[in-house]
Amino acid sequence: MSKRQIHKEKYLRFKNDAENDTLFIPTRIEAYFNAMLHLIETIAAQHNVHIDVHKNLRRVLENNPDIFGEATKTVWGSFVELEKGIRPGQIYGGRINGGKLKEARKIVSTLESVCLKDLK
Repeated sequence: MSKRQIHKEKYLRFKNDAENDTLFIPTRIEAYFNAMLHLIETIAAQHNVHIDVHKNLRRVLENNPDIFGEATKTVWGSFVELEKGIRPGQIYGGRINGGKLKEARKIVSTLESVCLKDLK
């Protein structure tokens, strides 16, 4: 299985977990985070680019603007909001907030609207 196929499979599996209403909200947010990382990795792999770890995402996308074109800033900015704005308080902090799950879903919708149109 190619790296692109592996990332695509992980995107689909993590997204499935994120949408499972029986799971703990922080678990679902973490699953959305991982799903979006693998979705972005899938598209990057189609351009023979590998992000490797989430901390590299912005740098790699800025250095390879052909991957997402004019939507590059939208992609990395949305991902960073999920990574740093929503995820930490839910995963590491004491907050468990359905409102943050809704915010995560909105970010996922934004990222998917960019990424899925280029998914092969």
